[in-house]
Amino acid sequence: MTRPRSVGDLGEFPLIRRIVDRLPPLAPDVRVGPGDDVAAIDLGDGRWLVATSDVQIAGVHFVREAADPHRIGRRSAAVNLSDVAAVGGRPTHFLVSLVLPEATEVAFVDALYDGLVEECVRYGVDVIGGNVSSGPVLAVDLTLLGEVRAGEMLRRDGARIGDAVLVTGRLGAAAAGLELARRPDLRSVVSGTHAAEAEEAFETPSPRVREGRAIVEAGGATAAIDVSDGLAADLGHVCDRSGVGVHIDAGALPVPRSVREIAAAAGLDPLDLALGGGEDYELLLTAPPDRVGAIIEAVRRCGTPVTVIGAIVEAAAGREVRLVPGGSRRLGRAGFRHFRGPTERDGSE
Repeated sequence: MTRPRSVGDLGEFPLIRRIVDRLPPLAPDVRVGPGDDVAAIDLGDGRWLVATSDVQIAGVHFVREAADPHRIGRRSAAVNLSDVAAVGGRPTHFLVSLVLPEATEVAFVDALYDGLVEECVRYGVDVIGGNVSSGPVLAVDLTLLGEVRAGEMLRRDGARIGDAVLVTGRLGAAAAGLELARRPDLRSVVSGTHAAEAEEAFETPSPRVREGRAIVEAGGATAAIDVSDGLAADLGHVCDRSGVGVHIDAGALPVPRSVREIAAAAGLDPLDLALGGGEDYELLLTAPPDRVGAIIEAVRRCGTPVTVIGAIVEAAAGREVRLVPGGSRRLGRAGFRHFRGPTERDGSE
């Protein structure tokens, strides 16, 4: 077998595994290390400190010339807040590092921070420090700290055979918004309301922080993850870590009319946007059937709908999407990758 020479040859997740394999053993106070939405450190007083980081890069996550800096600031905060939401934690403090080309307008930085602060105020988080550096490409790199009560953190590795699979909110809207950004001509055949809805979902996602806490307080959830890479990919992470399979009901997926309209205009299958589009930042969770009602009711009190979309099955039963009116297809791992290895590029993963 030829050894990969570049990260593009290797692929994103094999690269992460390779990096983790080179790390020294974790300290005794680390309760959760690499491989989940956040890391967790036992503070010894009944609380765990949780930490996550994410970077938004011009040309990768947004188009610098077309992007609204206020929305970049909000989005940069939201994607980190979503990680803490996924484990049922309470976010507390941000560290913010900026990489700025020298020609960056001061007004752009002001607006970016205004958006970031707006999101911080919304969720009760403060900014306690960071760094500024010059560089060839604009980047916004955030680290978020938070806390969760010891033993209450939701993880990816707890799904059990027979659990229901649930998702908050809607799916595919961010992918539909990205499609509009790529193809502005679609706006002439898509309703203004639906276009605005998709654009908002893509540019300024709403992290489900309150919903994550509600899920923990309701009790019974066995695993959780936020839908960042795409429903198929993120379900794959849960199945990998939990050693299980999953069957999803395509007809149950909460795909809004805006996604269906934009998909039709673009000649796309809305199911593909829901499964593989990514960046919806909804919460995907599993729970035994006798806890589903309580969890749904708790999250609905936050003003957010929850939908049962499938069930956890034994690993040998595979990972499938049950189609309407009949048949099934392999769930696969459609979704965003920073680097795609050869199996991901040729579809054989």
